[in-house]
Amino acid sequence: MNRTPLTAIAPEIFRKRLLIEGFFEVEITEETLGEYFNHLTGSLGLRTYGKPIIHKTSGQGKEANEGFDAFVPLIDSGIYIAVWLKPRFLSTIIYTCGEFDEVQAEGIVQKFFLLSRHEAAIF
Repeated sequence: MNRTPLTAIAPEIFRKRLLIEGFFEVEITEETLGEYFNHLTGSLGLRTYGKPIIHKTSGQGKEANEGFDAFVPLIDSGIYIAVWLKPRFLSTIIYTCGEFDEVQAEGIVQKFFLLSRHEAAIF
């Protein structure tokens, strides 16, 4: 996992972000993304305060960019995922003001989406 420190701006505010990008093997639907958020937050002990917001971008732009944008709010921040259906690629970020196990999170995302190849960075 890549670990790149950011600048020293606002060191008194704890922030942790995990970015995972990769090529997926599962079929992704709105329901799949809802299950992803439930599984990830439940497994990591992250608390939500609202339901996931999931948008399907089909027909809204370039065909190569069609897929999903989704977000779930956390009490300590939020989780976002972008899905490109044609290249079967996703990018997800867990952004919190609280601690979580990044190795466990990476494993959950990799297994849930059956990522054939992926990269992760914590910052």
